[in-house]
Amino acid sequence: MDRYSFLRQLADSWVLLILVLIFVGVIAFIWRPGSRRIQQDAAESIFRNETKPAPEEPSPTDERKVK
Repeated sequence: MDRYSFLRQLADSWVLLILVLIFVGVIAFIWRPGSRRIQQDAAESIFRNETKPAPEEPSPTDERKVK
């Protein structure tokens, strides 16, 4: 069996199976119990400082604090 035929057969069978299992694993990871809070937090993160800007944190080189 030449190399091309071997790699083609490998890709048609085992690699396809591995990719399907990875896909099912990702879907199961997303829909696992207890992930709703994490996903909701990520979905709402862009609206956290909608009413007022986030407080400004002074940088170490901020000259207002250095006298």
